[in-house]
Amino acid sequence: MERRMPRTACALALMAALVAGTAGCAVGTGDKAKPQSSFSKNDKVSGKLTVMGFSGGDEVATARMDLAEKNMSGVTLKLIKGDLDLQQFLSAVATGSPPDIIYASRNQIGSLAARGAIVPLTDCVSGEGIDTHAFVPSALAQVTLDGTVYGIPEFNTIQLTMADAKLLKAAGLTIADVNGSNWEAMANAAKKMTKTDGGKLTVIGVDSKLPEFLPLWAKANGADLISADGKKAQLDNPKVVEALTWAVSIYNDEGGFSKVKAYRDSADFFGKGNQFATDVLGAMPMEQWYVNVLNDVSPKAPMAFDTVRDRSGQTLAYASGSAWAIPAGSKNPEAACRWARLMTSTDAWKAAADARIAARDKDGKPFTGILTGSTTADKMIEGMVTSGGEPWDTAVSKMYEANAHTFSLPANPADAEFTTALQDAVNSVLNGQDTPKDALQKAQQTAQKALDDGWAQLEKKG
Repeated sequence: MERRMPRTACALALMAALVAGTAGCAVGTGDKAKPQSSFSKNDKVSGKLTVMGFSGGDEVATARMDLAEKNMSGVTLKLIKGDLDLQQFLSAVATGSPPDIIYASRNQIGSLAARGAIVPLTDCVSGEGIDTHAFVPSALAQVTLDGTVYGIPEFNTIQLTMADAKLLKAAGLTIADVNGSNWEAMANAAKKMTKTDGGKLTVIGVDSKLPEFLPLWAKANGADLISADGKKAQLDNPKVVEALTWAVSIYNDEGGFSKVKAYRDSADFFGKGNQFATDVLGAMPMEQWYVNVLNDVSPKAPMAFDTVRDRSGQTLAYASGSAWAIPAGSKNPEAACRWARLMTSTDAWKAAADARIAARDKDGKPFTGILTGSTTADKMIEGMVTSGGEPWDTAVSKMYEANAHTFSLPANPADAEFTTALQDAVNSVLNGQDTPKDALQKAQQTAQKALDDGWAQLEKKG
């Protein structure tokens, strides 16, 4: 049996496990392993529903909240605003006073589930009639640990290739030279577009977006960083080493990562003086939400868009997003489950799209779509998109193309530790401390131990 710790000590250890990457302990054990409840979409729900991690600030959120509250008239909603604070949440679970439902990043679900901080949603999904087949497969995989669903996916974040068409043309290049389909061509494009003045960087040719996008480049090279079952780290795969070596070489050819980072950090990223509007960045992979930023603040920027492509020329995207999960000890799991279903329903997404269209129309701007995490809702919303002319229509088209070709890292009981090991390895290479091969071999050992420990702990819990 698992050795029990005092609640305060257990909470602190679990916080450390998730936030700092050390060993942890379970908090949702015994009779908290699953809600003592029955779920049915035909039953009336009532009482208080405390939601943590969801602010509900924009029209996409409020439109869905209005629909959910209308269909849960007997429930009093209380929002604990702000992003999910893991320390606050885990402490609340450990002391027996958790919120009723949380809104978490999908890459947090595996660790939270393995440690018993959230409960399986098998009965919730069945009772509320939630169609898990409607979710984007990569999104569902991120919330499914050891065959059990622990979260209801919401939103999907993917990447596009975004480039300065003016700089491409001046260098005799096209978007195909920087979309990742040919690494030699992309490295050469970076050299051609990079400019310096007296040793000072004035134009970044290509930003390969390390450390966060190594999973994307590894996949483009035919490698998965972790096995499909979430049990085996594969960070020392020669194809991962090759991907990191190439992505770092882009920076080295531009004067080194420190110079590139300092210059890109000085850009007016969210303003009119952003790097594309001022012609100081040739190309980069970037999340799709940045299309709206650019269209809002610099609609006349000379943009070109494509999907990110693997080395055989096929579209791919590294997916992330959020999910609803029910904490161990939730006092109103029935209402929590109903809330999760309603907030991710097609009707809710239709209401959200209508609200966003109205807001964009008021500002004289196009509706560029929403990636919801549901293939059914995505197809519906794609048909509601309004034209903004070129290059924005191409951006939207490429966004939906990329969303149909996503992958994610599978849920595992050590996802926080795994990510930390990976990013530490990339940073050590970027800082000149290690070679890609050495850094990834060290990370492999750290990540595998964390996985082994996490799965062993999960097996002990049964």
